[in-house]
Amino acid sequence: MKTLYTPNKITTTTIFLWLLIGVFLVTFSCKNNTKNKELIQNKETHITIKKDLNSKQLSKPFKDYWYAGKAEISSYKLEQARYGEMRDGQAVLIYVTEDFLPKIQVKADTQNANNTPVLKLNATKKFNTGIYPYSIMQSTFYPVSSNQHALKISSSIQEWCGHVYTQLNNKKEFEITSHSYFEGEADENFIINKAILENELWTQLRIDPKSLPTGNLDIIPSLEFFRMNHITIKPYRALANLANGSYIISYPELNRKLVINFNTQFPYDILGWEETYKSGFGSHAKELTTKATKITSIKSDYWNKKSLKDEKLRERLQLN
Repeated sequence: MKTLYTPNKITTTTIFLWLLIGVFLVTFSCKNNTKNKELIQNKETHITIKKDLNSKQLSKPFKDYWYAGKAEISSYKLEQARYGEMRDGQAVLIYVTEDFLPKIQVKADTQNANNTPVLKLNATKKFNTGIYPYSIMQSTFYPVSSNQHALKISSSIQEWCGHVYTQLNNKKEFEITSHSYFEGEADENFIINKAILENELWTQLRIDPKSLPTGNLDIIPSLEFFRMNHITIKPYRALANLANGSYIISYPELNRKLVINFNTQFPYDILGWEETYKSGFGSHAKELTTKATKITSIKSDYWNKKSLKDEKLRERLQLN
């Protein structure tokens, strides 16, 4: 008997096949989506592209230390001068390598040939002034493969009176954006000529202390110093010296001296620092010295340490 054409049977088979294809595509898409989410969630893997790891300017010890997927976290006992008096506090320096997008000047989510590998420093301070607390953070993004200016620097200061934020972007010139609760410093956007940045010297030191500039120089002091003392952001004449594990910068016009003490052996960790200048305003102003003394350091992928059990790491760093 001749077999009749059965459209229902074929349609059912076709639908079944399409369903299988659909399930496969959805599953594949979900897996890729999950991988993308994991990439975004754990994007601070800090492993740069191969061509930069093979750069002749990066030594093997540097690669082994800084590209192991962990940050270096160092805690410090802080004696901070503020309003003509000394305050006890804590400081933390977090150094980590990551990929940076030079055009839009933000951290890259994924690796590609257009990224610039940087050594980032997040420097934090916490201390109290009487009843109210201060919290300060400065971020510096410094390219690891060449001796040039930082690509971006930002600073934020929070206390009970309000908060201020300053950002410097390295483009054709240094572009400054600043926001403050003070009337004379409210919302500002301006440009300054390029010069050595004090903020970048803390990262340049960690790559190669011998590359630090010395002699009579024009240096732009730290963004923290500008905001805490309400002075104009611009380069100031300075004298810089490097000797016996200390980098010393003196600013005659500002009556300010900064001494950064570091280990002369790789990885050139910061042992502490001193900053002397006139603290306070009016009749309460006096010359005082802010000091930071290293407590300890750890290497950690801190961005993955989010649970309560991970708080024990703060105990190791002796942080409140």
